[in-house]
Amino acid sequence: MTGSPADLMRVNLLEVFGEPDADRRAAVIAENYAEDVVWHEPDRVNHGRTEFVRRAAELLAETPGWVFRPTGPASGLDDIGHLGFHYGPADGQPPVVSGMDIARTRDGVIIELYTIITGTSRPS
Repeated sequence: MTGSPADLMRVNLLEVFGEPDADRRAAVIAENYAEDVVWHEPDRVNHGRTEFVRRAAELLAETPGWVFRPTGPASGLDDIGHLGFHYGPADGQPPVVSGMDIARTRDGVIIELYTIITGTSRPS
């Protein structure tokens, strides 16, 4: 499923970081991210699909029961996509992390992803 930058942002948030099954998550990454994708997080840079798959699994394992929720519609312009998110407990409690993902795309896949954290709070 290669697509527009906005479509890819929805896939990134919901089908990668919302996917508990490791095999399905890896398949979505393989289909929607370049082999040499670079993912910039606030505290690290991940290079390539293998590191991306590993880090996505780590992130989900660090916070079991938490979910990502979009804060609005994904948007895109030319080769850039953007989607704001909240991250926190799935049981309706307020989000713990707020931020946005910004991606550069080429030929219908993400080649570079930037995760920017805009706010954090303590879990209740």
